[in-house]
Amino acid sequence: MEKIYFDNAATTKVDERVIEVMIDCMRNNYGNPSSVHSFGRDARRLVEAARSQVAKLLNAESGEIFFTGGGTEADNLGIKGVMAANVKKGRHIISTPIEHHAVLHSLDYLKKTGCEVTMLTVDEYGMINPEELKNAIRPDTVLVSIMFANNEVGTVQPVAEIGAICRERGVYFHTDAVQAVGNVPIDVKALNIDLMPLSGHKFNASKGIGALYVRKGVRILPVQHGGSHERNLRAGTENVPGIVGLGKAAEIAAAEMNEKIVRVTNLRDKLISGIINAVPYVKLNGHPEKRLPGNVNFSFRFIEGESLLLNLDLKGVAATSGSACTSGTLDPSHVLLAMGMSHEVAHGSLRLTIGKYNTMHDVEYCLEVLPEIVIRLRQMSPLYEGI
Repeated sequence: MEKIYFDNAATTKVDERVIEVMIDCMRNNYGNPSSVHSFGRDARRLVEAARSQVAKLLNAESGEIFFTGGGTEADNLGIKGVMAANVKKGRHIISTPIEHHAVLHSLDYLKKTGCEVTMLTVDEYGMINPEELKNAIRPDTVLVSIMFANNEVGTVQPVAEIGAICRERGVYFHTDAVQAVGNVPIDVKALNIDLMPLSGHKFNASKGIGALYVRKGVRILPVQHGGSHERNLRAGTENVPGIVGLGKAAEIAAAEMNEKIVRVTNLRDKLISGIINAVPYVKLNGHPEKRLPGNVNFSFRFIEGESLLLNLDLKGVAATSGSACTSGTLDPSHVLLAMGMSHEVAHGSLRLTIGKYNTMHDVEYCLEVLPEIVIRLRQMSPLYEGI
C-alpha cells in the first residue's frame, strides 16, 4: 500500500543531515554547556554556533536568539515575559481569534491576572485589516500578537505593515512564526518584528527544540526560574543535540529556501486545482494567493472531515482536519469559525500540507483516491440526498 505523508504542518521528517550532527553531538559532545571544563566548553561552542545559524536564517543577531523547548514555550515566554516586564506602561494586548492555542491560552491566563485583550476580526480568508489594528491601539497597549502565517489555512498576514504600525506607535510586535520559519524568507529587521517564536520540527529538525527571537532592547522577564541559562531568560540545561540539529536545519533552510518554495508551491497548486476540478461542492480555505507554499485546506460539504481522514488513512494518505494540537476534540476549527464559516461546513474541513520530501507522485495518488472517497461518503450522507 502507498504511504503518503501530507501532514507537514503538524511535524516534518527530520533531515538526514540533521540526524547526523545530532548523533555526532550525543556521541562526542556530552558535556554540560554551563560547565567550565573542556567538555563543557566544547558543548558551549556548539550551542553558540547553532545560535549563529538560527540568527542568520532570520537576519537577527546571535544575542537575540534564545533556545526553548519548542514553539509553545517560546510563545508563552514572549507573551507573558513582555507583559510582566511592562506593567507600568499598561496591560492591554491586541491579538486575533485565529491564533494557535499556545497564544490564545496564554492570553486567557493573562486576562485572569488583570490584562485586557482586544481581538481583531478577520475576513473570509483569515486576513486582518491593518486599519482596525491602528484603531485598536491605545496608550496602555503593550503588545500586539498576530501570527505570521496560520497553521490551519496557511494565510500569510501583512506582517511588514503590521510591524511598521507597531513600531510607529511604540508597541511591541509578537508574531507566532512557527509555521513560517524555514518555509518562507523572514527578515526580522526589515519586518520590524520584536518577538518571534520558532519550532524545529516544523522545518525538518527534531521535536522538543525551538527558539524565541527577542529584539535587542525589548523589556522581557523569564517565566520559569532556576539557573542562569540562556542569559537568565530561560532556566534549564540546554538540549545540546537538539540545538545543534536546529542550527543545522536553519543552515539547510537558508541554503535551499528558494528551490524548496518553487517546488512545494508547484505541488500545492497542482493539488488545489486537481481537487477543485475533480470534486464538486468544495471550498478552498485561506487566501488563494497569500498562503504558505505547502498549505492546502478544503471544506467538503455534506461529509465529516474525520470520516475523510480515516478513509484517506486506509488508503495510506496521512492528513488532518486542522491543528494537530486540537485533534482530540470534535469541535469545529476555531479558525474556520472566526472566518465566518458555519459549523456544518467547518466540520467537513481537510488539511493537506506538503513538505520538501513530497513528490508529484504523492499529489497524483491523492487526486486518484480522494474523489472516490468523497463520492462514497456523500452517498451515505443524508445531507447529500437530493443534491
